[in-house]
Amino acid sequence: MKKGILIAVLLGLLLNHVGAKVILPNVFSNGMILQQQSNAAIWGKSTPGLEVGVQTSWNKKVYTVRVNADSTWRVKIETPKAGGPYQITITDNSPIVIKDVLIGEVWFISGQSNMEMGLRGMGAEQPVLGGPEAIANANNDKIRFFRSQHQVWGMPKDNLRGRWQAASATSAPLFSALGYFFALKLNEKLNVPVGIVQVAYGGTPIEAWMSKESLQPFSSEVKIPEEKNEVIENKGTPTSLFNGMINPMIGFTVKGILWYQGEHNRRYPALYAKLFPTMVADWRKRWDNGEFPFYYVQIAPYGSPVGFNPYTPFLREAQLKSTDVIPNSGMVVNVDLGVENFNHPPFKEKLADRMLPLVLNKTYGFKEMAYQGPSYKSLTIKGNVAVLNFEHAEKGLKFSEENNTNFEVASDDKKFYPASSVKIKGNTIEVTADQVSKPVAVRYAFKAWVVGNLYNLEGFPASSFRTDSWEIPR
Repeated sequence: MKKGILIAVLLGLLLNHVGAKVILPNVFSNGMILQQQSNAAIWGKSTPGLEVGVQTSWNKKVYTVRVNADSTWRVKIETPKAGGPYQITITDNSPIVIKDVLIGEVWFISGQSNMEMGLRGMGAEQPVLGGPEAIANANNDKIRFFRSQHQVWGMPKDNLRGRWQAASATSAPLFSALGYFFALKLNEKLNVPVGIVQVAYGGTPIEAWMSKESLQPFSSEVKIPEEKNEVIENKGTPTSLFNGMINPMIGFTVKGILWYQGEHNRRYPALYAKLFPTMVADWRKRWDNGEFPFYYVQIAPYGSPVGFNPYTPFLREAQLKSTDVIPNSGMVVNVDLGVENFNHPPFKEKLADRMLPLVLNKTYGFKEMAYQGPSYKSLTIKGNVAVLNFEHAEKGLKFSEENNTNFEVASDDKKFYPASSVKIKGNTIEVTADQVSKPVAVRYAFKAWVVGNLYNLEGFPASSFRTDSWEIPR
């Protein structure tokens, strides 16, 4: 009897070995783009103990790796300069061939609805300017998107549904508008294929995109759910989108990450100021690819000027200050590109026009290229005049239109009044308010809804800012 059981077990193992087949995550599939001149990671599953071989057609090199006891394997392959198409053959006993592989620049884009917003817009009232024309002209095999589906889960997953698609009039309408315009402009500038891995979900807070471990220091402010291997109904549940949508992609070799999120956290700017850098540090640690670039878009103004969500400008401030906390980061300012009644501005191509020089300067070595607007440096008081000093304004400052009400002045009673006079002098601005004889603080565009009008001569806008550090209203 025991001998019969032993024979059955051995036969089962033999059949498993003979019939073994590599299982790959969906992101490793036909039409994919891999990061050029890198050690790109590829991983999957197979039978424990077997040897998996990975052969790349660009150099005929074969990489081998033994499958772990938990059925997983991972290998890194050397990629050449941009080019293709190539193919990758992966096998233990039964080969899988990934065809039409391009080598180029790959960017991971994530966040909520303003990142997910497709070229087709969000209905008649919330279009994307230039979207219809971009869709009609989207015929570029060198721009490819892996657009993931939504997956909200109670514990970390290892795969995410989605597929690679080249830009065409059929596929492009659902591509992230910001991601597409960025990819198009980067492709034109560098003349290489550009891959975009789109992992975004509208209406979501940052804590949903964070891991359980990264949220532990904030457990008194964020309720961390118990891990369960099941669908989570509420997409805003802490850790749920990290588990379902980020964890499956961790390690996929990218040049950097673009992020556009924050609207859903606008009531808690002080907490966001702590969570955001923590999320970035955690992602980078898990990706194990050093401090790769992390660039993001500041949330745009929207809502009525008075009485609507006084926290919004403080959230923009938290994002502004995060550039000093997050290494190798940068922020695109859009305080001049909001829409009063909607939080989905149509100006996604203009944002790409601002994102591109930031990326080119800081990541691709175009150091002569301007990429940043004026930033507040210091305040000097001269009688009843508040003098604002700026960095990144060496050539000078300008207003797109006269609008003194974007500047407000306060004395030590903390009551702000609209400026009565605003004068540019080189890279400084002199501000006075008739009601304030002894100014101690100035704020610029520091409202929920505002249209910014301050730029440097290179044409980049200044973020909303304040010179005071008075407590955030509750």
